[in-house]
Amino acid sequence: MASPLRVKICGVNSPAAYRAVVDAGADYLGFVFFPASPRAITPAQARALCAGQPSGPQRVGLFVDPTPAEITQALAQVPLDILQIHAPMPAIADIKSRFHLPVWQALGVTTAQDFPTPDAPADGYVVEAKPPAGATRPGGNAHRADWGLLADWGGEKFWLLAGGLTAENVAGALRITGAPGADVSSGVESAPGVKSAEKIVAFVAAVRG
Repeated sequence: MASPLRVKICGVNSPAAYRAVVDAGADYLGFVFFPASPRAITPAQARALCAGQPSGPQRVGLFVDPTPAEITQALAQVPLDILQIHAPMPAIADIKSRFHLPVWQALGVTTAQDFPTPDAPADGYVVEAKPPAGATRPGGNAHRADWGLLADWGGEKFWLLAGGLTAENVAGALRITGAPGADVSSGVESAPGVKSAEKIVAFVAAVRG
């Protein structure tokens, strides 16, 4: 029986990375529409990567405090299945009502007070540690969350564990937290923003194994 655990490879920005994610059998493929990230991509570039790829992983677009116009422009070019948003809860609710797509909130946690309430508007969460002092990005900083804290939470909606994951530690992280899946970016790179096909395959295998 196939593993029910889900895998998202984020920060895909090249044809080779796209092919590797598809070939590895990941469930979700993420595009980062945030210029400050070393994995940033434009909607036009993402459209080119998606050309000729009618099936495969669900495509997730990551945005940071986006305006409705930014999301509209991306959706006009890229067939996104899910929106992943770094923004406060009121913005999440507005985006859901405007675009009628599943919306995952990018969630940084340090204490139990950071956990969302069950009636929060997001359809799911990508959970990692809060950014360290001086960080230029609200997420994707490869910092591990407190896995024990997340085990106490559990989550009532779908969520993916993120932050500092690699093929070597992801299985243990999922066991400890009880997360239904994992999201990785820098942990499958050979250099910042450069995906490694071998590491992608190893990561997916570690989750599914």
